[in-house]
Amino acid sequence: MFKNNKILILGFARSGYQAAKFLVKRGNIVYLNDAKSEENVDRDHLKELKELGVNVILGSHPDELLDSSFDYLIKNPGVPIDHKYVLKARILNIPVINEVEMAYRLLPRDVSMIGITGTNGKTTTTSLTYEIMRKAFGERVHLAGNIGYPLTSILDNLKKDDIIVMEVSCQQGENFIDFHPHVGVITNLSEAHVDFMHSYEHYIETKSHMFYNQSEYDIAIINYDNSDVQDSLKGIKSIRKYFSSKDNVDGCYLKDNFIYYYDQKIINIDDIKIKGMHNVENCMCAIMAVKEYGVSNEIVKSVIQKFKGVEHRLEYVDTIDEVEYYNDTEATNIKCTQIALSSFNKPIIIFLGGLERGQDFYELTDFMKNVKTIIGIGQCRDRVLEFGQSLNIPTYVFEHLKDGFIKCKDVTSSGDVVLLSPASASWDQYKECEIRGAEFKKYVNELKK
Repeated sequence: MFKNNKILILGFARSGYQAAKFLVKRGNIVYLNDAKSEENVDRDHLKELKELGVNVILGSHPDELLDSSFDYLIKNPGVPIDHKYVLKARILNIPVINEVEMAYRLLPRDVSMIGITGTNGKTTTTSLTYEIMRKAFGERVHLAGNIGYPLTSILDNLKKDDIIVMEVSCQQGENFIDFHPHVGVITNLSEAHVDFMHSYEHYIETKSHMFYNQSEYDIAIINYDNSDVQDSLKGIKSIRKYFSSKDNVDGCYLKDNFIYYYDQKIINIDDIKIKGMHNVENCMCAIMAVKEYGVSNEIVKSVIQKFKGVEHRLEYVDTIDEVEYYNDTEATNIKCTQIALSSFNKPIIIFLGGLERGQDFYELTDFMKNVKTIIGIGQCRDRVLEFGQSLNIPTYVFEHLKDGFIKCKDVTSSGDVVLLSPASASWDQYKECEIRGAEFKKYVNELKK
């Protein structure tokens, strides 16, 4: 399969690069097309692909490029679903797939997969599941998918009885035909990516796709509390298993502050470093998945207790002088900061602000009950000050995070939480929000010196 074919890959990026490199080595005639110019793609990757014999066409999407001589169109997940090549391929009866579908068809039969999708929490759940499985099974476990590692990139490293833990996005699900995991997990569903998917209904369909491809021998781990999840998976053939943070379901549930797996007590939620009920549910997803492989309660508990979360997403940094520090720099919008604020029942000192783009801080009002101090930073700091004063919360503003952190040290007390969750993008001062988060963590670590 995928040998001696003529294949057009639409979109460079990580998955396009890995797919092109893999396919050309199998004797395929490979074209890779992207509207970006040579200056805007990875030059080392571009040089490598050209030396391997890939036909790279950059800067535009020529109308004449795609014709009936192609056997496959492999679309990068980020390419619009109604791109002109996609529409033309359908007219020409050329299969439109993506890198994940291609790699899936080449997986060894004796390799198992956990596939994790959902609107929120899938990256955290995937990372935690991988850490638990890695602790239990070592180098047999591989991380792949939307988390940053194209499935193609690990194909050559797979051995008998290996296990893949994979994050699956809706954009990937759009072009699935056969792809399905042995253990599928869906964290939740809510309205998202409607601009890309054109409707919420289509978004749900793409999220459900891999479950409808499962057989009656596969496992579907389902959020019992989410009605959209329940409704969307009514027709699947696989074995349904449930988790719930609200009801004592036959599966994973909460009881007396503990997560239970069926009748087994697993962990006290106070021992989980990643805060918030959404992260308790993420832990439940991971527990349900790894238990399908017989992982012991001791390993599950030990990994969850140490897990600090995905970097820059409500990431636990450290506790110093009985003050907890959390880096949530990827909270670049109001909704993410609402989730962060609702994750703590302790006094909070919060850093708000960054790029000015008209964000309405007053939408945080109902979530500010535990906030004792606001530190406004960045371009929109004066609007943060206005917001804080309207709530009679002590508010201090600084242009730079460094100066705000100095003030933060003066207002913290034992038992506080210091939270960088800015509800703002970082581009007023930083190339990307991760740099802002790394700077925050640096200041925290300096407190120990």
